[in-house]
Amino acid sequence: MDTETPDDIPDDEREALLTIGHGAVVTSGGQSLQRALTTATEYALAQGLGPVVYGVYAFAWRITQLLFRLVNFGSVGTLQRYLAAYSDDPDRQGRVVALAYLTTVVVGLVLAGGLFLGGDWLNSATVSHPEFPPTVRLFAALLVLVGLVNIHAGILRAMQSARGEVLFNRVLRPAVRLVGAVGALLLGYSVVGVAGAFVLGMAGLALVGFPVVVSATGIRPVLSGIRSEARRFYNHSGPIALSSLGKVFQNRVDVMLVGFLLTASAAGVYNVVLVLVSLAWIPLLSFNMLLPPVASGLYADDEMTTLNAVYSAVTRLIVTSVVPILVVLLVYGEAILSVFGPSFTAGYVPLVVYLGGVLVGSAVGATGWLLMMTDHQYARMALDWLLAVLNTLLTFAFVRAFGLAGAALGTAVAIAVQNGIQVVLLRRFEGLWPFDATFLKPLGAGTATAGVMFLVRESLAGGAGLVLGLSLGAVTYVGTLVLLGVNDRDRLVVATLASRYREAIVVSLGDGRFRGR
Repeated sequence: MDTETPDDIPDDEREALLTIGHGAVVTSGGQSLQRALTTATEYALAQGLGPVVYGVYAFAWRITQLLFRLVNFGSVGTLQRYLAAYSDDPDRQGRVVALAYLTTVVVGLVLAGGLFLGGDWLNSATVSHPEFPPTVRLFAALLVLVGLVNIHAGILRAMQSARGEVLFNRVLRPAVRLVGAVGALLLGYSVVGVAGAFVLGMAGLALVGFPVVVSATGIRPVLSGIRSEARRFYNHSGPIALSSLGKVFQNRVDVMLVGFLLTASAAGVYNVVLVLVSLAWIPLLSFNMLLPPVASGLYADDEMTTLNAVYSAVTRLIVTSVVPILVVLLVYGEAILSVFGPSFTAGYVPLVVYLGGVLVGSAVGATGWLLMMTDHQYARMALDWLLAVLNTLLTFAFVRAFGLAGAALGTAVAIAVQNGIQVVLLRRFEGLWPFDATFLKPLGAGTATAGVMFLVRESLAGGAGLVLGLSLGAVTYVGTLVLLGVNDRDRLVVATLASRYREAIVVSLGDGRFRGR
């Protein structure tokens, strides 16, 4: 049983938790909207293009998404590490920002050139469809544009503006895709026209975003003296970039192997599975929004006890938030997949397998970010590459043996192994360890919820069964948590932020009534 009360929590820990919690609330809203926009885009394309051409699009898009992870060459993570640390030196901040933009442009052009030139080879080796080469060449142009938007968002995030990052990466980017996809389909274009619409929309966002970021942060890129900052910048960004390359093979080799070893239709089904899986990552990504700069500040001030307490509390909040999402996808995943078409229900088993990796990855929290924010980026890089090789071999064997389910199994195993090792490394290097008995409470509540929802699903079909299952599931989950006892830090974050938002809403409504008079 917890013996502390919210009043006993130290002020620095309280401030850190509330900062991260507010960032999570803002980000979860943005993430939810992003997933809704992304799902709407995929639905429109799946219906408008048909299963085969949609599979061509899905494979080309996933390849491009892999390169999105590399285009910034670790610059976004480096912005998180140093912009706040240089808050009293605007010129140094400007040099870091200039390096981030220049690095992104150079690396983006190199990657785009390779993708452009390799379009025919990729087509002959995989889907063998005439529309694949022009589509992937247009997507090559997106690399630099998306990279620039990532830097816009990364600067705002490093300055602890969750709203700014959410606006660029979680709202405007997917909105551009949705508008482009629907517009191109309505005008009668196929997949090549859709790709062209994506490029035009992202170019506008990249151009408009730069003056917006400069105005919001007051940080302008500074080229003078850039060489003096370059060594430290690349000492941090280089390992992060190599880690990202390793994670491409570790977490996304499944996409490549589905395209190489299976069919275009299978690639389309797996793409929808990944869209649904992305919903389950929302809690982890949301709480990780402002944790990196907060963790960097606590580490710089040698407040390791506070950092460990924050790490533990945030990780427990992530688990508490992700469990009900996993339960819903487990119980109703097949029905959700069927919305995209009868053939997409083949993705249910891969979905369930993948969710096991999501549970493990969420249960250990921000292990990767904490390694980077505590200057152990080289350890993370080595681990990423070690497991990248292992995952490539395992996933190849699993896809050959089990098809789509094997692709999900390989990735889930990689996620579980890497995060397990990372949490051990954090304990070994910095003494950070988040786990205690309180983590069993959301897991127990989730088990009870799954049982109730399974019973409802088997007893009552159709929309009425879905509504009843979700309603009883929510009541069961919250009720079980309350019965088992809510941790004081969790209660602090939820109660304090709820009070703030309630007051803000009341003030906003009051201002509206006043102006209306």
